Amino acid sequence: MKEITATMAGTILNALVQIGDEITAGQEVLILESMKMEIPVESQVAGKVAELKVDIGDFVNEGDVLVVLE
Repeated sequence: MKEITATMAGTILNALVQIGDEITAGQEVLILESMKMEIPVESQVAGKVAELKVDIGDFVNEGDVLVVLE
């Protein structure tokens, strides 16, 4: 299992993937809003989305697990 974590604190604005999606390294998976800026969260590795740990509107801290890949 591989995990995608938050690079900074903020609010989840949008999810760009769903459970079961195959993603590639560098692909944007979520949009995080922080300090009125929209920051894309990219996967560092390829894999299949096994679990979304957050919902739109959730506040996350730096280092929180957002997506789990298998």
